[in-house]
Amino acid sequence: MAATFNDLQDAFVFELRDTLSAEKQILKALPKMTKAASSSDLKKAFEKHHKETQEHVQRIESALGSLQESVRAHECEGIKGLLKEGEEIIEANAESEVSDALLIAAAQKVEHYEIATYGTLCTWGELLGFDDAVDYLKRNLGEEKHADEKLTQVAEKVNANA
Repeated sequence: MAATFNDLQDAFVFELRDTLSAEKQILKALPKMTKAASSSDLKKAFEKHHKETQEHVQRIESALGSLQESVRAHECEGIKGLLKEGEEIIEANAESEVSDALLIAAAQKVEHYEIATYGTLCTWGELLGFDDAVDYLKRNLGEEKHADEKLTQVAEKVNANA
């Protein structure tokens, strides 16, 4: 059944549910990525982001609640594809430093997807006057940007060794 969008609010709620699915999928993938990483800095970055992702899920649920919308996810196909790439890296036969470089690249693709999504949701939420939801989403956006910056710092060391 195809979704119906009568206005921007419908699109906003749909994207919130899509993002809820994305965060839940990421939550499942991060422990695998942590285990696959050989760099201690990369492991720490993944572990920290796993904890933040748990909070992201809660904030999205709170954002939906603030709109009196049911808290349910809509399968995020975009993240599913990006995480599949990460799985392929984990399963590949690569030197540990090269594998770490590839894991960082895969993780940054996910971060950029999330940054774009949260940026859009914040813009739409502000336009719609959903201040409470926007507060939750801006916190997630800030943490996603910080996670991306941290991955870049780790990459500067890892990529040189690869």
